[in-house]
Amino acid sequence: MRSLPFPFIAPVHLGTSAWLLRLRWFAVFGQLVTVFAAGWFIGNALPWFPLLSLITLTAASNLAYAVWLTRSNGRGPDRIATILMVMDLATLTAMLYFSGGIDNPFSLFYLVNLAVGGVILRPRWAWLLAVMAILGCVLLIFRSIPIEGLVESQRRPDLSPHTIALLIAFATCAIVVTHFVTRTAAELTRSERRLSEIQAENQRVLRLQGLTTLAAGAAHELATPLSTIDVIARELGRHLQDCETPESVRQDVRLIDQQLEICRQILRRMRGGVGDSMADRWHQTTVGELIDCALEGVRDPDRVDVDDPPEAIERQSLWIPQEAVAQAIRNLIHNGLDASGPGGRVRLETQVADQRVAFWIRDSGCGMSEEELGRAGEPFFTTKEPGRGMGLGLFLTRNVVTRLGGSLDFRSVPGVGTEAIVTLPCGQNPGSPTA
Repeated sequence: MRSLPFPFIAPVHLGTSAWLLRLRWFAVFGQLVTVFAAGWFIGNALPWFPLLSLITLTAASNLAYAVWLTRSNGRGPDRIATILMVMDLATLTAMLYFSGGIDNPFSLFYLVNLAVGGVILRPRWAWLLAVMAILGCVLLIFRSIPIEGLVESQRRPDLSPHTIALLIAFATCAIVVTHFVTRTAAELTRSERRLSEIQAENQRVLRLQGLTTLAAGAAHELATPLSTIDVIARELGRHLQDCETPESVRQDVRLIDQQLEICRQILRRMRGGVGDSMADRWHQTTVGELIDCALEGVRDPDRVDVDDPPEAIERQSLWIPQEAVAQAIRNLIHNGLDASGPGGRVRLETQVADQRVAFWIRDSGCGMSEEELGRAGEPFFTTKEPGRGMGLGLFLTRNVVTRLGGSLDFRSVPGVGTEAIVTLPCGQNPGSPTA
């Protein structure tokens, strides 16, 4: 594990943890400079022992924090930062108590602590710091050790108008600073999250465009040799009709012709189905029509059990690129058939709720592990045997569904099977060209 260069510095990749560590070292250095500068002016009147002890406590806690960052690599509960910020606020209150109380000009650093807490802590903990700061102000107004020559008190230790105004002003500033800093930090966090989602979506679109180009190119290049093989196979079949040929040879020729037909269907899907997933050909259709379209071209249809939905669901209106969505559902059915084995079955169910339609495709296979579920949908990742798939079906299916404002989720129980849930919005999609 990569360690920190030395305890005073944290790598940038640790984010706010590194920032807090460096900020606390800066505070320790600033407190030392301030204490020694004040001592140079007023001499022995300064309470050296309590002030230096508090600074040492801050330095020791920050050293422990640096060691923790080294071992955890910055991963862990945020309560560590909360504890440190609470301790820093208590330390500041204690230092002010020994150096003139609220009349000390450095009492303004309460607002600095609140601003820092509002940025790096959750709102509830930031408000805890604000309450502590207000209580600390009240304590320092009535209890503190004066320092001759350092602070000049302009108030009386009672509820005079000046004292009340000072308390109200401090409490107002603490509330305003905490409110606006936490709101700003939350908005920045949401903006960063949205930006990350947009960047991830752009990356998916770029990968999909590259895969579409690759599929179209492969389909174009494979069309010529497959056509040649098809012509030769047909010629060979006609020649064999005039000869005495064993039945096994004739079966092999028919098998070649069948496999060529499968290859032609795959090429059509590569050139057409993949392209349609990115096209803008939207259709007004219904749930029933979409299911019928998805079932067309399914291999081994006798192994697919379709639960007939109620008429209200079957007639539910959809505004979607029908062929692309049907191909996506067909891909999931084929995956279920592959996972279920030769004798297994796949069940297709449909539900409608909250203006969203859900298609449940359940197989009877051996299920998927947590790692496989986490990687499902990644390009070129497949659990099939070599030669049975390239790992692009789920990737293309997820892209089709998410571009329509839907979702693709998986649930699996090892030894029982896997279910894929496709959820799509009903009615006219706001992303459609005519919307």
